[in-house]
Amino acid sequence: MKERLLSVPEVAERLGTTQRFPRRLIAERRIVFVRVGRHIRIPEGALSDFITRNTVVPGGRRRRAV
Repeated sequence: MKERLLSVPEVAERLGTTQRFPRRLIAERRIVFVRVGRHIRIPEGALSDFITRNTVVPGGRRRRAV
């Protein structure tokens, strides 16, 4: 295995959130995770994919409907 597995506290720190947020992502199956016995780990690539999928890129100006 070449990819590093991150703990919930490590993921929370990288996202700048509390631990509750990554735990909710796991519970809602919105992020890939691995069970190692009783422990939950998130592959670094899965975290990168999650960030990429949820990154909003500003677009041009929207036209208002009249």
